[in-house]
Amino acid sequence: MSPRVADPGVRSALIAAATRLLADGGPGELSARRLAAEIGASTMRIYTHFANMDDLHAAVRREGFARLAAAVQDAGGSDDPVADLGAAGVAYLDAARAEPGLYRAMFNHRPPPGDDAGRPLFDLLAGAVRRCVDGGRFGADPARISAWAGELWAALHGLVTLALAGMLAPEALDFLFADSLRRFAIGFGDDPEAARRSIDGAAALTRRSR
Repeated sequence: MSPRVADPGVRSALIAAATRLLADGGPGELSARRLAAEIGASTMRIYTHFANMDDLHAAVRREGFARLAAAVQDAGGSDDPVADLGAAGVAYLDAARAEPGLYRAMFNHRPPPGDDAGRPLFDLLAGAVRRCVDGGRFGADPARISAWAGELWAALHGLVTLALAGMLAPEALDFLFADSLRRFAIGFGDDPEAARRSIDGAAALTRRSR
């Protein structure tokens, strides 16, 4: 018997089905039998595309982080690095809210050792912070860039988590992010008035892109 050829359509269907199961019930809901029933295929078709359930779970995380990174990368594009940092944050929030099931599936378990699916996204956030440092808006200590990017990501994730739990209205989420970013920027060394203008500019950038 010749080996079964992997079908990209089946692979995509498996990732989508795994995302639904993970979002609804967590990793304990992810099994070959449940997946086969979800997509109307045999369990053998699953193992044509993925070595095991951990491999499929990792694929869901990679897909989710890739979509977030693409949204963040496309944001901004102005001459104001703080405004672009704000636009990147709003893009993250919008992308997460647009696919709540995928976002939940990405974060509802401890990733396996060595998993670096989120690294490209973090690097984009760190790069946006570095632009603010290089542009003289934030403090000049490069050693703090990773920490500041981590603080920003933690704030974004917290806001998304509250929003997906129904504890924040969309307008409250937008206000809280803008206010948090302004306070971050000032704390990172920006001039308060310049920070305010940039955050207002970020709001204008994102309104045009929506």
